[in-house]
Amino acid sequence: MKKRYIRHASELITCQGSAPKKGNEMSEIGLIPDGGVLIHDQKIFAVGKTEELDKLIDLSEYDVMDASGKTVLPGFVDSHTHFIFGGYRAEEFSWRLKGDTYMSIMERGGGINATVSPTREATLEELTSIGRERLNRMLEFGVTTVEGKSGYGMDRETELKQLRAMKQLNASHPVDIVTTFLGPHSVLPQYKGKEREFIDMLLTDVMPVVREEQLAEFADIFCEKGVFGIEDSEYYLTKAKEMGFKLKVHADEMFSLGGAELASRTGACSADHLLKASDEGIRQMAEAGVISTLLPATAFCLKEPFAPARKMIDNGCAVALASDLNPGSCFTNSIPLLVALGCIYMNMSIEEVITALTINGAAAVGRADTIGSLEKGKNADIVILKYPSIHYMPYHTAINLVETVIKNGETVYQKEW
Repeated sequence: MKKRYIRHASELITCQGSAPKKGNEMSEIGLIPDGGVLIHDQKIFAVGKTEELDKLIDLSEYDVMDASGKTVLPGFVDSHTHFIFGGYRAEEFSWRLKGDTYMSIMERGGGINATVSPTREATLEELTSIGRERLNRMLEFGVTTVEGKSGYGMDRETELKQLRAMKQLNASHPVDIVTTFLGPHSVLPQYKGKEREFIDMLLTDVMPVVREEQLAEFADIFCEKGVFGIEDSEYYLTKAKEMGFKLKVHADEMFSLGGAELASRTGACSADHLLKASDEGIRQMAEAGVISTLLPATAFCLKEPFAPARKMIDNGCAVALASDLNPGSCFTNSIPLLVALGCIYMNMSIEEVITALTINGAAAVGRADTIGSLEKGKNADIVILKYPSIHYMPYHTAINLVETVIKNGETVYQKEW
């Protein structure tokens, strides 16, 4: 048995629990001064004050890591990304800076549909290679588990190719990948006005193969005005659930369409974006236990008002934060940027932000029983920051403070300052 001991952390953050933290619970991060973590093979064996842990063990049996002057946290969970794609859309970013809206760019042939051709043209090997590079960058920011979506093929071959690339990467890269089928990500020109026909094609021709090859755990849909309406979205989600998929929903991003309410009544694990979520939608998400996954970097890049995180938390929602890394609206995977936006512009405390990036992110991908906190029996996914307190995270604004990343008990990233 391999034994490791991280001791004398200035602040050790546990975020203990196997369920999402809601409302006021999000401030309860389990801070232990002069804390330590005992690791046996891939699992956490014990967590507590260094003085107490020292009494439990023979130090000579452990590989000891001194974390004096540093902060130790659970590995971050980025619970909403689109990191497997071909091509880029840098020119669209400049169009938006000149005043074009996201929806107007979609209407002129840009947006999601502009990524379809390069993704279809890319080989499985090419998508896997570029995906590995992006995972490496995520790891540097302390991300130990990521959700990845398909959705840039919207045909049988490419959707399966994206998911197969993620399956290969999950088997070979330290970062764990939770996969989501997002075939209904946009409406291809040939299906405009025939959205239900497109959904039926996905349900009958693509998703059975996804289930057979175990390529995705979740199913998602872009429920939005001008894309897929409430009725078609509910039809798709209901059918996907019957097929055995867990559910996620792109909801209420541009318009208050009722996506939060839809996620609540269909039993979705999370509703994501939620910039325009209604008060009733917020109430229903809190009541139904739907994770409110907010993507502040996307709002930032689109120059849109941020999702009402404070209102959601104050009304009992469980809020997660994620990057939404994608080639169009948000080509960034910066965890420090999420921290800054959450604290400065969304009126979240640093404790709430940490909860949103750890245990609540884990709950948003159905993994809160194994990751997202530092406690006995959970996977030893751990991030060590250079500075002695969590308050340096927003204070050293948008700067990556990650010094060491441990995944399943093994050091997989070490920063040389």
